Amino acid sequence: MAKSVAVILSGCGVYDGTEVHEASAVLVHLSRAGAKVEMFAPNTDQMHVVNHCEGKPTQEKRNILQESARIARGTVTDLAKLDVSKFDAVIIPGGFGVAKNLSDWAVKGKDYAIQPQVEKLIKAFHQAGKPLGMCCISPVLAAKALPGCELTVGQDKECERWPYAQTASVMKEMGCKHVNKNVGEVHVDVKNKLVTTSAFMCNAPIHEVFDGIGVMVKAVLELA
Repeated sequence: MAKSVAVILSGCGVYDGTEVHEASAVLVHLSRAGAKVEMFAPNTDQMHVVNHCEGKPTQEKRNILQESARIARGTVTDLAKLDVSKFDAVIIPGGFGVAKNLSDWAVKGKDYAIQPQVEKLIKAFHQAGKPLGMCCISPVLAAKALPGCELTVGQDKECERWPYAQTASVMKEMGCKHVNKNVGEVHVDVKNKLVTTSAFMCNAPIHEVFDGIGVMVKAVLELA
């Protein structure tokens, strides 16, 4: 039986939405595994819009659902319509959209909150015993929604290869168990059915990120 997987997007573009290469990797690996996929995104405005050539915010406004449709090739559904009972698992790619649109991590750091709709869905999948896959910065959603969970955002010592390693320290401060993993590895929290991998939290070649996401997808489907 093919597994049905919901993929939650947060826009389109690393600095203000979903990291496009991570989303693509998730979709390719799910397709290769024969999974049935439906994509969802909140039907609200992004926190802001970033000019990706300059890395600076602009004055324009963009809608998260409409931007996510760029990745979904037009086929994306309002997150409010996600019915947990119809899916075997959920996967959330990373990108700053997770920290800006699905939560306010980018603004508040440790004192962040998850967008209520997103938090409700994470808890619903968890309570139904259905696996969750998260990569890059998206494990911070699990850290808040599933207190005390085990996860990885890569390594906990900052260096050129791991420029965002301080995130691991915050996860520990929040009471989570952070497990150091390389970019091609995942951590599986068996109790919570949570699979996490670092993706672009690591300054790694794109094919290594792609392969690590493949390990995550495989583990999620095995738990489903």
